[in-house]
Amino acid sequence: MNSTLKNILGELPLTVELDWALRSKNQTRRDHYNLNRLQKSLPSAVEVTKKHLQKKLALSLSKGDKAKKVLFFSTLHYWIEQSAYLGLVLAGLGHKVTLLTLPYSEWHKEKDKFTQRQRILHTRDALSSLSPLIEHASLLDLKPASALPDILLADIKEISLWDAQYTLMREEVNMQDSHDKALYDLRIKRNTFAAHTTLDWMQKNKPDVVLIPNGLILEMGIIFRVARYLGIDAVTYEFNDQREQIWLAQNSSIMQQDTDYLVDARCHLPVTDEMFERVADLENARRGARVWGKSKRLWQYVSSQGADETRKMLNLDSRPVVMLAANVLGDSLTLGRDIFAESMTEWITKTVTYFAKRNDVQLVIRVHPGEKLVPQAKSMGTVVKEALPEMPNHIHVIGALDSINTYDLIEIADVGLAYTTTVGLETAMNGRPVISCGQTHYRGRGITIDPNSWDEYYATLEKVLADIPAHKLNEKQIEFAWNYAFRFFFEYPRPFPWRLMNFWDDLEVWNLERVFSDEGMSQFKDTFEFLTGEPFHWKR
Repeated sequence: MNSTLKNILGELPLTVELDWALRSKNQTRRDHYNLNRLQKSLPSAVEVTKKHLQKKLALSLSKGDKAKKVLFFSTLHYWIEQSAYLGLVLAGLGHKVTLLTLPYSEWHKEKDKFTQRQRILHTRDALSSLSPLIEHASLLDLKPASALPDILLADIKEISLWDAQYTLMREEVNMQDSHDKALYDLRIKRNTFAAHTTLDWMQKNKPDVVLIPNGLILEMGIIFRVARYLGIDAVTYEFNDQREQIWLAQNSSIMQQDTDYLVDARCHLPVTDEMFERVADLENARRGARVWGKSKRLWQYVSSQGADETRKMLNLDSRPVVMLAANVLGDSLTLGRDIFAESMTEWITKTVTYFAKRNDVQLVIRVHPGEKLVPQAKSMGTVVKEALPEMPNHIHVIGALDSINTYDLIEIADVGLAYTTTVGLETAMNGRPVISCGQTHYRGRGITIDPNSWDEYYATLEKVLADIPAHKLNEKQIEFAWNYAFRFFFEYPRPFPWRLMNFWDDLEVWNLERVFSDEGMSQFKDTFEFLTGEPFHWKR
């Protein structure tokens, strides 16, 4: 069937339901949105959870524990797979969980109504065994609220723009371009619907906490905003490159990486030799282009060749070296981080234009090696070339695939410029003055120089470049940078059994029986409590 016919059939009452019951339900799914594996695995997982819940309820009665009403939103099939199991864990710990799903596979394009309705039915069947431990509802079956307040309408516009940037993998969204405008309008439509429906649901059902992946973009972002508008606690989460780790945030989007609570609670504690060695081990792995810890990701693709060799390769002379470290465009970790620049693209464009006239120094631009993983994203190297069609000899662009290690550049740099990349923190750890230009987690900690306007930025550049030695970090600042790095790399992530993209592999290692065991609870119970809004704490 073509999409036009499917849209017509999708509008006819009971047509999709009859086709599902009589034909499609038992056929092999060819749709990318596929929960068959989840559906087969859930009945046994539910039985394991029931056994643990019986023990938990007996203990709770004696301790007086209070169950929380948790609204858990999930979309896209891989998030839903993981969410079903996490929901079971929370239910097994005695909480009343409602899993609210949005059965989309494509956030950036419209699907015909027939297929979309089938996805709703497929999701309903796949999750049916969760009842009565977990109540399941489809966002697409909810009734919208009658009106939205102005603050949420503004949120919808902001998030929809981020959605378009995230999808297009570039910061420029041209509303005069039909493709860009159609994408933005679709995101407005979907985010508006999500805001309407969840506002009504939350007002009627009054959850104690709303649990949401990401919490910044797509429907995940607007549902987070709805919860906060209503004064409901919201917990957001994402995953880094390490197995058995999760990033958590309470009442902020995890993608904004608000670490104030971490600094307040932990950074007054001294740096021990063991802590220093752990951070140094991580840095040395990146310098050596080696995987580290429980990760398979390489952060550098070529090992260190030393400062002297790097200088020769780049033909650098004795003039001061300024290193600008870029982020990957389109990464949701960079969205909404602008301070005085409208975008990272504008910041880089104006910065290289400034340095084109400063041949008393040498500018090295490090394009993020992660651009290799998203070739569809607009490269920061392209941004530089658009700004400077004729590249001055004292400006050097290091491409994502170039055989240069970032940590050699940190060593030879006299000054660092950063938007949100962690390279800015690592440059400060080496005592170099770093000018922080985006809203990054280490900004405002006393280890970076933090301009808030273009005038301040240019004045800062002039001042620092006029006397670089006077702006080097002192011993106390360097010690704090290392202290903060330890907290961020090793205490900010929390123990968690299952990654997102490797969920089924991790489930073989940490099945529910093991997660609910004394071993599993000793490792993960605090994290599960944090996911329901309990205050963060540390075991040591």
